[in-house]
Amino acid sequence: MANFLLGRAATLALVLFGASVLIFLVVRALPGDPAIAMMTSNATPAEIQAMREAIGLHLPLWQQYFAWVGGAVTGDLGRSFMYSAGVAAMIGERFPVTLHVSLVALVIAMAIAIPAGVLSARYKGGALDHLFRIVAMIGISMPVFWQGLLSILLFAVVLGWLPPGGYQPLSAGIGTSTAHIILPAVALGTAYAATITRMLRSSMLDVLGREHIAVARAHGVPERTIIWTDAFRNALIPTLTAAGFSFGYLLAGAVLTEVIFNLPGMGRLLYESILSRDYPLVQGLVLLNVTLFVLINFGMDALYAVLDPRIRR
Repeated sequence: MANFLLGRAATLALVLFGASVLIFLVVRALPGDPAIAMMTSNATPAEIQAMREAIGLHLPLWQQYFAWVGGAVTGDLGRSFMYSAGVAAMIGERFPVTLHVSLVALVIAMAIAIPAGVLSARYKGGALDHLFRIVAMIGISMPVFWQGLLSILLFAVVLGWLPPGGYQPLSAGIGTSTAHIILPAVALGTAYAATITRMLRSSMLDVLGREHIAVARAHGVPERTIIWTDAFRNALIPTLTAAGFSFGYLLAGAVLTEVIFNLPGMGRLLYESILSRDYPLVQGLVLLNVTLFVLINFGMDALYAVLDPRIRR
């Protein structure tokens, strides 16, 4: 088990190194000059050059990269050009919002996907199966931002049941916090529920077609036990894969949702930092997103090894 995890950790370290190089080069390839964006319209070339030197953009790219990576290893992601604040501190303020929305969205996705996927496999070819497959296809095809706009129009504008946006922490009260977070969480959760449903249905059908299931049925094992104990537990590993990837995407890819619902999370901060050409902030946010995604995959690998001894071997 230890050797398995060490091998995975070494692979993930290489992935993070390659990702850091790619992030740095892509961010530097963005059009525009941060020094010009920070200055007034009547700034002179000398003043712009002085600003470039002040924020370190006059150094060779390799020096800028190693200075950034060296700081990132110790937890120092630099200072934002536009906000004149530490990137790590800014991320620390915004991360709880994104985590809150992502966790609620994941709970909603699993609450929809598990019964839908199991029932769709249980009644393969029936009316219930066709209904769940059609709904899942619609969920996959409909963009998340479109779902968000429709939900705002229906529940906030037409019905007036929920606020159209904004964020309230749990300290403001569970009811108040839930009212503000439910629309973005449902918009995100239903989109990923469709993917997890299809994955679970496919895995369940694969397990239900195996010989040990036929033997269990021949011995008179109740169908409910076969479905929820034998088939569901064996179909859990690929389903966890889909759930893990979905949670990683929720943490890293909620940019449009946070912008639409005016949530002060990491996605909105990334959107604002790209518009302002804030190199340190963009690099820090993207590197954190990649790191979270990699760590979630590492956790999934460890969980697989616990659930299935064959993976350890």
